[in-house]
Amino acid sequence: MYRLLDKTKGDRWIWLIVILLSVISLLAVYSATGTLAYKRGVANESILLKHFFMMVGGGVLMYVSHKLDYRYYAGISKLLMVVTIPLLLYTLLFGNHVNGASRWVALPGGLTFQTSDLAKLALITYLARTLSRKQEHIKDVKQSFIPIMGSVCVVFILIALANLSTALMLFGVSILLLIIGRISVKQIAVVCLAGAVLLTGVVLLGPRRKTYISRINTYMHPEKVDNDKSFQSDHSKIAIATGGIFGKGPGNSTERNFLPHPYSDFVYATIIEEYGLFGGVFIMFMYLFLLYRCIKIVTKAPKAFGALLAAGLSFSLTIQAFANMAVAVGLGPVTGVPMPLVSMGGTSILFTSVAFGIILSVSRHIDENEVANVAKKKIVVGEILEVA
Repeated sequence: MYRLLDKTKGDRWIWLIVILLSVISLLAVYSATGTLAYKRGVANESILLKHFFMMVGGGVLMYVSHKLDYRYYAGISKLLMVVTIPLLLYTLLFGNHVNGASRWVALPGGLTFQTSDLAKLALITYLARTLSRKQEHIKDVKQSFIPIMGSVCVVFILIALANLSTALMLFGVSILLLIIGRISVKQIAVVCLAGAVLLTGVVLLGPRRKTYISRINTYMHPEKVDNDKSFQSDHSKIAIATGGIFGKGPGNSTERNFLPHPYSDFVYATIIEEYGLFGGVFIMFMYLFLLYRCIKIVTKAPKAFGALLAAGLSFSLTIQAFANMAVAVGLGPVTGVPMPLVSMGGTSILFTSVAFGIILSVSRHIDENEVANVAKKKIVVGEILEVA
């Protein structure tokens, strides 16, 4: 155990956050998958075991990602973008259709792969690379602005056609990176305008326009819609209301039997029902503390690429987590956004783990530089004392 801890580098608090969220995930998924196990005709423990192995796989990926020098991700980002765009197109045309959305690509062995998870990682790393390398010509429209705007808009529209909530969050993270990367206000306004036009087209003309409009109407006017349309949000609110301050206790949720996805989209409602207000606040604190630790990494990063990389990935993880919480408590329309490292999932857990690994890689590089600088200062002081 000590040997393993000795080999893990980077911010220790982030490692602790990952471990705590993983433990919470195992408890929540085990409690919330009883109905799912019954429908599939399998034991509840088998679903938990599969989830556990997926988290172990994510831990391995996080460890490998944090050992790799973060500067290598600049080159990897180009390859990821080359792969991501055709893969998103393929998913739209030939992917598995679930609930009217084509978000997954079937893999051998009955597994599925959600391409938007790869797209988030690809776009954030690519933007960090482009913004850091074009700082001298950052306001040049041809050299900097057009490639940046093109990549953001293309990825946004390809994801939005099947998964609008994920596309909007990724677009928001991209805008934050443009602000940090010193893109001019006029150029950011142009990107926002282009995004608004694309968003309007997707909502009014896209293949899922009826679903999007229905969800917005249900959220804005719940009293005017059928109970079937507000079923998920109603039972999520019931779970939260009955949880009280201290909750019903682990495994005692009742709304898990009514909520369609109590182990993923509405896992936050399940946690509050079982662990009460304290459990919900604790989850919020974990993600806020994660953002705080990542901001410290951003401020200490010696290179622009490392700072932008850590900022983009941490914003993405935090925004996604709070979007999941907002849907559960009724502060937003129903979406299919999982809570990072807590919700049950496949590719979501794996790519979230890689994102954590990259952040830790930046942190590890900072720590190594600080140790090297201290060593240099000691050598210089020693030489001065010898001369004296």
